[in-house]
Amino acid sequence: MSFFRLWLFCLLLATGVARADELAEVQRLHAIGQTGEALQRAEKHIATNPKDAGMRFLAGVMLAELRRPTDATAVFERLIADYPELPEPYNNLAALKAAAGDYDGAKAALDQALRANPSMATAHENLGDVQVMLALRAYARALQLDPASATLPAKLAMVRQLMRPLSRPTP
Repeated sequence: MSFFRLWLFCLLLATGVARADELAEVQRLHAIGQTGEALQRAEKHIATNPKDAGMRFLAGVMLAELRRPTDATAVFERLIADYPELPEPYNNLAALKAAAGDYDGAKAALDQALRANPSMATAHENLGDVQVMLALRAYARALQLDPASATLPAKLAMVRQLMRPLSRPTP
């Protein structure tokens, strides 16, 4: 899944409240691997600028990357409550839910992302990935219920093939 694409430019345009210089510095720190320091700066900024959706979003991304999914989920859920028109927090919440195996919750979040922005390619891609996982789960359950099925093993194999990572040419 394309989990954490940074859509900060869109967030900045949508909310108009981010201080670009501080956001740029936090992004720079994060990009050079100083995520802990970047997160501290982001949290300090958010404390004085609680409506800064761009910085809040970036903090959620960093929390997820730091393997703090509960904290990241809370950030994205608060962003959704404050800015339901923004698709990115739904998409990232979906990624966290999918990573935890909550494919139904991930699908619901992606459906919301696509209501907010029907042209969001990443959400469409992620929805496809979630639907593959839902199909895998459904076929596996059907095979449990009907182990003599002639069609289910082939369907399971096909879905598992879809889940294999694609090999990409080296640039």
